[in-house]
Amino acid sequence: HLYTFGNGGSAADAQHLAAELIGRYLRERRTLPAVSLSTDPSVISCISNDYGFEQLFARQVSALARTGDMVIGFTTSGRSPNITHGLAAARAAGAITALFTGSSGTGGPAAAHADHVLAVPTSTTARVQEMHLILLHLLSERVDTWAVASQRQN
Repeated sequence: HLYTFGNGGSAADAQHLAAELIGRYLRERRTLPAVSLSTDPSVISCISNDYGFEQLFARQVSALARTGDMVIGFTTSGRSPNITHGLAAARAAGAITALFTGSSGTGGPAAAHADHVLAVPTSTTARVQEMHLILLHLLSERVDTWAVASQRQN
């Protein structure tokens, strides 16, 4: 399973990636299990109220992610505490972690909890988000290619 999350425009990117995997990007293929954790207002308000916004994604990841799953956080700055805590929880659960970020290419504090960092070398939010769209489309294309090939083998 794949779990994605982000804040604001990064939440939209996280939702976009999950949607491409559940649906399809370029090719007809089987559906792939993907969920964006940024989409449920009841869960978001409950966790934020009871545990604080910083724990929003960590609580969800702790409930859902398991060894072998993949968790991807999106943060243009690399400094969002809820993204950092979410990736740390994913790692603790044994999931593979990835970070889409900017922060002048360093990934910020969130990068310390990511197995894979796709860092755009700028701190300009608009440029980071534009590049994240390109990167998530490139990833979607690769996943489509893999999924179609794996269907043919079965």
